[in-house]
Amino acid sequence: MEFEQLKLENQLCFPVYAASRLIIREYQPHLDKLGITYPQYLVLMVLWETDNITVNDISQKLILNTNTITPLLKRMEIQGIIKRQRSLIDERKVFVCLTLKGKEMRLEAAKIPEQLAAKLISGSLKIEELVELKNKLNSVIDFLSKEK
Repeated sequence: MEFEQLKLENQLCFPVYAASRLIIREYQPHLDKLGITYPQYLVLMVLWETDNITVNDISQKLILNTNTITPLLKRMEIQGIIKRQRSLIDERKVFVCLTLKGKEMRLEAAKIPEQLAAKLISGSLKIEELVELKNKLNSVIDFLSKEK
């Protein structure tokens, strides 16, 4: 091949993309039990950590645009998982908080990361390798996030 740099096997992005899709696929049966999608799960993790925060704060934490988050939040509100409310001080800000249903989902969701890790380490990976991989990916994310 004339352009070796264009071979799929030489790309950094493809294994990251493929691994992401396959990991999300592993999450899906657990999320189906909760009646949520993976992006909704991410929003819930942010809210379980810090409830009653702005849409902008959620967007920043998930590295997503607000126009991506807003329809997601609307669906979650219809499902009764979250509640959105405009700030009384600055109406441009919308706060998001968990409902009782959203808070209760945390108990079931708490099992998911452990189950996924157990599956991954039942193969050829060790827990230390998974932690190292996560740390290296976080370094890439941090570096690329600062380039804006």
